[in-house]
Parts: sequence; C-alpha cells; structure tokens
Amino acid sequence: MGISVYQPEKVRDGALSAWLTEQRADVALVLAYGRILPRPVLDAPRVGCINLHASLLPRYRGAAPIQWAIIRGETRTGITLMQIDEGLDSGPMFSHHELAIGPDETSGELAERLGQLAADVVQADLADVVSGKLRAAPQLESEVTLAPPLERANGRIDWSRSAADVHNLVRGLTPRPGAHTTLAAKSLKVVQMRRVTAAPALAPGEVRVERPRVLVGAGDSALELVRAQLEGKRELDALSLVNGRALNDGDRLGLD
Repeated sequence: MGISVYQPEKVRDGALSAWLTEQRADVALVLAYGRILPRPVLDAPRVGCINLHASLLPRYRGAAPIQWAIIRGETRTGITLMQIDEGLDSGPMFSHHELAIGPDETSGELAERLGQLAADVVQADLADVVSGKLRAAPQLESEVTLAPPLERANGRIDWSRSAADVHNLVRGLTPRPGAHTTLAAKSLKVVQMRRVTAAPALAPGEVRVERPRVLVGAGDSALELVRAQLEGKRELDALSLVNGRALNDGDRLGLD
C-alpha cells in the first residue's frame, strides 16, 4: 500500500525521534508498546504521542492491565485514549470507552474484544484529538491502581483463597502465562475451572471425582476442574487425567 515501515531497535538513541521529525507527523499512535518513550520522541509529532491503554485509567496503570482486572474480579474495563508523558501511563485522558467483562471470560478472550474496541476508538476520537476538538483531563492520583508485569509467582494457586478468587486467577492468566499448582511434586498448569452451585465440603486443594465432574476444594466452596496440563504432558480435560490415573479422588493439590 506504499506505507513506510520503520522498526527501531532502540528508542533513546535519537533515531526514532529524528525519523518522526522527518515525517512531519501530526500524531503518533501507540498501542501495547512496552517501553517508556523519552521526551524527544514524545515531542517529535505536532500533537505528541497518544496511547490506547487497555483499562479505565487511572486504574490498572502498567504492563498487564487486562490480566490484573480479571484477577481482581473487575466486572468492567475498557480503553482509555490518553496523552503520553514521561511517567507510567500517567498522562491526561481524552476519552474512556467501557465494556463488560464476562463472568467466565479469559484474558485472551478479553484482549481480542479490547483490540476491536481500540480500533473503534481510533475511528471515533483520534481526528478530534489532532484537531484540538477533544481536550484531555488529568488523572486523579487518589484513584490510581497498578498492573505490574506478571511473574511466575503470581500464577501459583492458593487453594485457601475463595472459589471466586481462584477462578479469577485462572481465567486472568489464560492463555498466558498460566495459573499453576502442584500434584505429587509435579507442576500442574490449570487451564480452565468452572464455578459450581452445589458441591461437597472439601479441604483446600482436595480432589473429589464425581463423574463427569472433577471438583477441587477452595477456601469457601469448590470449583470444577475442566482442563489442566501436567508437567511434561499435553493439556487434557480433567476426566482424561482421572482415567489416565494422573489425578485421583482424594489427591491434594498445592501441597508441595
């Protein structure tokens, strides 16, 4: 289509800011870019750099807003169109566009919907930002929450937490980086769990096989284990793990 493509390896050596200046750019639009842009880059376009952030700022500033919103049980999120400054997602905001988070929605599924919403936001608001019709408002620092990068430790399931907390952790980390526990000293990646309305009283991490369901106890109730992947094996549905004797009635997850 005759569109110039430039892929800088670094953002602080002056090459990117020089290229943007050469383009005589009106605006730079940023999405899911994992580096803090320096002042020369921010100032190169005529109206600066505008970011599409996947949360309702000032909530969930940082690298993993989609995952943390689900992990923490939020029911709504969205896209914030904002002016980039030299802080971490701290610039003034032009617009919020909200959507509901489904009760069983994973971070991968939500990311797809937010991607489409982001495209809609560009069509709806970017021209008004460039023209000056849409003005930015500062974020309220008193309402700031953070969404830091995810580490493996964040994915370890604490079965003493409530069933809702465990369910939110699993879906918030699906498909990446994944929630995990242990089974007989081996790592077990928990891919999908389901809330249940009627379940027996189980100790945290205790497995109960009630065909066709496989239940696991949490702090206040139980959850149905739907899919999991044992260390060194392929992902399977829970009943296949039981039939293959990798998982048995009475096992305790997370003891190691």
